[in-house]
Amino acid sequence: MKPTLLILAAGIGSRYGGIKQLDQFGPHGETIIDYSLFDAIRGGFGKVVFIVREEIEADVEAVFAPKLHGRMDYDFAIQGIQSYVPEELGTVERTKPWGTGHATLCAWPQTDTPFAVINADDFYGREAFATMAEFLANDTDDTQHAMMGYELKRTLSENGTVSRGVCIVKSDGNLSSVVERTKIYEDKTGNIYFEEDGTLTELPPFTPVSMNFWGFKPSAFPIIKDLFEEYARKNYNTPKAEFYIPTVVSHMIYENLGQCRVFSSQSDWFGVTYPEDKPTVQASLKALHDSGAYPEQMW
Repeated sequence: MKPTLLILAAGIGSRYGGIKQLDQFGPHGETIIDYSLFDAIRGGFGKVVFIVREEIEADVEAVFAPKLHGRMDYDFAIQGIQSYVPEELGTVERTKPWGTGHATLCAWPQTDTPFAVINADDFYGREAFATMAEFLANDTDDTQHAMMGYELKRTLSENGTVSRGVCIVKSDGNLSSVVERTKIYEDKTGNIYFEEDGTLTELPPFTPVSMNFWGFKPSAFPIIKDLFEEYARKNYNTPKAEFYIPTVVSHMIYENLGQCRVFSSQSDWFGVTYPEDKPTVQASLKALHDSGAYPEQMW
């Protein structure tokens, strides 16, 4: 069976100031998701699940369903605030989604094959999708998962801080650890730092980081569920707490429940965090069309 692609599209986009999942960046009004879908289809994925908030499901379907018809199976998963929250906690008072790990869990009912998880607002490149699809289709070890790694210096924004999963990779190519850092920036001298509790720590520019392009076997879902329920019990009264995918992967590694192979992507990466990032992304996509990497009309 061909692997499934899960697209994390439930974010509110507070720093961007709008629904960037549906914003137009390509020369003919393409969204960033359009490029991910196009690359996923030619890379070997057989189905896509859009993980969305209920209020934007109809808009997402209207944009992408006509393009996917006859090309790729698709489905929708709703990331609700109460989804998979233990019943004894009652109604949770929060407006922000629970994070990427929770979003992945919400797609469990729609996913019965090995699967990849990506952000809706990041461009990953054709090679990254082909590499991940080949791994998911051919690796038969249920405890072997994967991620695409990118060089930190190639993933920064000129317009503000970014969040990245900072990785340490073992000599066998598997992940040793990944820690989510939420305030990473490059100063005027080219040095890169992350800030935590008022303290600055420097990071080498070639540090491998996760851009939330993960590959999992279906055996991951029960682990994610158990871990999220524990997380929700500890954080149900913290409205901004987020349950990240790196938390899941770290748990798997530390508890000997699985390994995560790190693939070094040679694809171009760029993403949208701030409104000021948009012109840079538009120029990058136009250049890719001009070079022939993408056809003039993708659909």
